[in-house]
Amino acid sequence: MTSEPTSPPVVPPLHSPKSPVWPTFPFHREGSRVWERGGVASRDLPSPLPTKRTRTYSATARASAGPVFKGICKQFSRSQGHGFITPENGSEDIFVHVSDIEGEYVPVEGDEVTYKMCPIPPKNQKFQAVEVVLTQLAPHTPHETWSGQVVGS
Repeated sequence: MTSEPTSPPVVPPLHSPKSPVWPTFPFHREGSRVWERGGVASRDLPSPLPTKRTRTYSATARASAGPVFKGICKQFSRSQGHGFITPENGSEDIFVHVSDIEGEYVPVEGDEVTYKMCPIPPKNQKFQAVEVVLTQLAPHTPHETWSGQVVGS
């Protein structure tokens, strides 16, 4: 039996990638190299409004613990994904995002709703409606479900 000395396996040397590796931020800052090259278009910038998916846990918990308000749907655009609610007390209209609407119907003008309020960062001076529930559908108005089925007339 002859035993030949075994050589260690050949490992190719490591090389840096040819293209630059960019960190993955949720957005690119103005003045960054990606921005300067035109790699980010204005339509690619994220919305500054917190949606149900991007809102922090603490902001969601504070909103859930808050009081319930009543109002009327002033306007809602399904294609744009947002609308406004007129509060029952007559104060300034409140923004509502599609991700914060509970239930099976798309709100239309005149629907009565209940909601809770959550401040909009970064200054937390304005509010948006969260946990929006349609309590009374507007009479004699067709309503659409999220799946696209039209109900009522």
